[in-house]
Amino acid sequence: MKILYAASEALPFIASGGLADVAGSLPKAIRTRMHACRVVMPLYGDISPEMRSKLKYVTNFTVALAWRRQYCGVFECTVDGVIYYFLDNEYYFKRRGIYGFYDDGERFAFFAKAILEMVNYIDFEPEIIHCNDWQTALVPVYLNLFYRNIPKFRRIKTVFTIHNIQYQGKYGMEIVSDLLGIPQYASTVVECDGCVNYMKGAIVQSDMVTTVSPTYAEEILDPWYSHGLDPVLRNKSHRLRGILNGIDTKNYDPATDQVIFQNYSAQEPELKKPNKEALQKEFGLPVNENAMLIGIVSRLVAHKGLDLIKYILEDLLRLDVQVAVLGSGDYLYENFFTEMQARHPDKLAVKIGFIPSVSRQVYAGADAFLMPSKSEPCGLSQMIALRYGAIPIVRETGGLRDSIRDFGGEDGNGFTFKSYNAHDMLGAIERCKAKFDYKPEWEQMVKHALECDFSWGRSANEYIKVYKEVVGQE
Repeated sequence: MKILYAASEALPFIASGGLADVAGSLPKAIRTRMHACRVVMPLYGDISPEMRSKLKYVTNFTVALAWRRQYCGVFECTVDGVIYYFLDNEYYFKRRGIYGFYDDGERFAFFAKAILEMVNYIDFEPEIIHCNDWQTALVPVYLNLFYRNIPKFRRIKTVFTIHNIQYQGKYGMEIVSDLLGIPQYASTVVECDGCVNYMKGAIVQSDMVTTVSPTYAEEILDPWYSHGLDPVLRNKSHRLRGILNGIDTKNYDPATDQVIFQNYSAQEPELKKPNKEALQKEFGLPVNENAMLIGIVSRLVAHKGLDLIKYILEDLLRLDVQVAVLGSGDYLYENFFTEMQARHPDKLAVKIGFIPSVSRQVYAGADAFLMPSKSEPCGLSQMIALRYGAIPIVRETGGLRDSIRDFGGEDGNGFTFKSYNAHDMLGAIERCKAKFDYKPEWEQMVKHALECDFSWGRSANEYIKVYKEVVGQE
């Protein structure tokens, strides 16, 4: 099969969130399974000069966006055997940053239309265009409205993946004809609750909708999680699939990671121990091998469950534990952790900001990893923590429920709690601490964590099944 993977960001070129990890890893895994998979993304001004130097000019064309006629250049390069196309328009994309501009609706409407136009000019005729989040959500809409009668496009199918349903691409109805160029008779395709909703358009118009975990696929059918799209999704539930993301196990490998203090593996789990001492020194905590060191690497925002931590932190710090926090976000949480660090300098330390090298040190040095999210479509941190032998403590939601199984049952790999309740979380931490204090059992748990497989191979196989289903091969 031939798949064109459309995303607004991808590693190793540019990243602002988990989508970049997926777009940088999944196409590579699909390609290794003997399918042609290429990626298309915008040519942002923030892509490094080093990466830009690898790009090769392919062609250019004009994109019609309502009354606008905009230039679009196409560049390409190959990374790990995967061809990446870059769509160039300096007015839309040569800026500092990726998102958050007043004209994001126009920028990504252009991007969606340009993806389809590009198919006319490249030596690759996709059978499937795989779109991701609201930034590419207009591709299925434009395909069905404007391109379906063109021979090259008649058999193209679309798959749309929801990475986070909270961000839907909502705008005023006035843009339907003036910006999107959609006829008024077809405006209901993108209309939801009195406004334009890009994601709604993709859900309705795509051949298959996927999300980044099976549990999240169930959750978004509920009004509590859906941010208003549950009626649309329930109508499409027969074409909705949940596929758990993976992680790049070559990139996240404690046996070869050059950032951490001491390399180790499942064959030599005892070599993990020096990383704990190094992390305690890095965060200014007393070196104490008997204190359970809990790592937190997170955006400091409400839906990450930080209210639960605030509520019981004093109780938690009465235990023989230490807490190392790395992240940034809402100043209320930043101030809270900074104040608690001043009160308990021997028990809690925080670094405000996100430093990739330090995050790896946290994964490698922590005994346990706390992730009590209110909602979590998939989550990568819990998988990375397992990869580095830090035992996850998570709330059972979204991808956390699908990837972490409580040690109280069969094949456990972490500690979980169900209700969004601070004392339920504290109970899970206390259960983890009890296991930590019994070293023979704890060492077996760490070894088992290091052996867990969350590589992209499993996810790629599931996506290939979806692709075959939509093109009628199954």
